Amino acid sequence: MKNISLAIDGPASSGKSTVAKLLAKEFQFIYTDTGAMYRSLTYLAITHHVTFDDEAGLVDLIKKYPISFKQTEEGQLVFVDGKDVTDAIRQPEVTNAVSEVSAHAKVREEMVALQQTIAENGGVVMDGRDIGTAVLPNAEVKIFLVASVTERAERRYKENLEKGIATDFETLKKEIQQRDYIDSTREVSPLTQADDAVRIDTTGMSIDKVVDAIHQIIKEKGYL
Repeated sequence: MKNISLAIDGPASSGKSTVAKLLAKEFQFIYTDTGAMYRSLTYLAITHHVTFDDEAGLVDLIKKYPISFKQTEEGQLVFVDGKDVTDAIRQPEVTNAVSEVSAHAKVREEMVALQQTIAENGGVVMDGRDIGTAVLPNAEVKIFLVASVTERAERRYKENLEKGIATDFETLKKEIQQRDYIDSTREVSPLTQADDAVRIDTTGMSIDKVVDAIHQIIKEKGYL
């Protein structure tokens, strides 16, 4: 496997993170969950009582509290200033505010700089909303994953139940639709498919099938 950058974009619960983790493990690449970085900032804003519209305050949080990742046998852990926030950043109050927090231009500027530093030597799998368009525009392979709102809500509902997070399914569907709207219509780095990205509709597909489809794309491009 060549030391390439693999960008995976798509809306909430389209399977990005699960697929990206599997590919990174297989290729022994660095996995960067950019969504977890924005979730960590949202968690910090809630914890430190910084309002979601306070762009300068949010940027100060990024600079003051380092976000880091650690790979373990149980999976990737997320830390903020040395504190494990892996579960905390998946709570509904964070999920429902992260799109608003990540819409600020200066917030994205700071985060993108961090993400580009991580990926500067290649050998990285990065997933998010604007990886192929803004963060890694020169990535050798770009994937854009989509799925129906109902299926994405079902996936998130199942994940929440497994984590013991009380969730109403219909409310979850509406929240995902709202996140889609905010992510797709924001002025700065909106969720859009890069011109050279390959679109995969994961509705009804198993994770293994999605990974196989991406393998085929990488192979066709001559990197595998």
